[in-house]
Amino acid sequence: MLTQQGHSGKTYELAGDEPYTLAQLAAEVAKQSGKPIPYKDIPEADYAAALKGAGLPEGFAAAIASWDVGASQGGLYEASHQLSALIGCPTTPLSVSVALKAL
Repeated sequence: MLTQQGHSGKTYELAGDEPYTLAQLAAEVAKQSGKPIPYKDIPEADYAAALKGAGLPEGFAAAIASWDVGASQGGLYEASHQLSALIGCPTTPLSVSVALKAL
C-alpha cells in the first residue's frame, strides 16, 4: 500500500475484524495455557499511580491511564474492516494470535 498510488493523504483505521476486550484476551490466554489468568479492571487513578510507581513520568502515566479508560469504553472499536480490505484477506482471530505468541 505504501508503494502504490492512491493512498497519499488517506487515513486508515487498522484494526482486526473481530473486536475483543482485555478480559477476553486474558480468558483466551488462560484457556490456551491451562493456567488461570485473572483480569482485573482497576480505577484510572490507581493505574496511573502504578505506572508512576514503575518509573513513568506523572503526565505520561496519567495519559496512558486515560487512554486505557477510553479503550475500555469502546474507543478502539472499529467495524470498517479497512485492514482486511487493504491486505486482501481476513485478519487473524484472537485465538490464533494467542497461539502464535505461545510458539
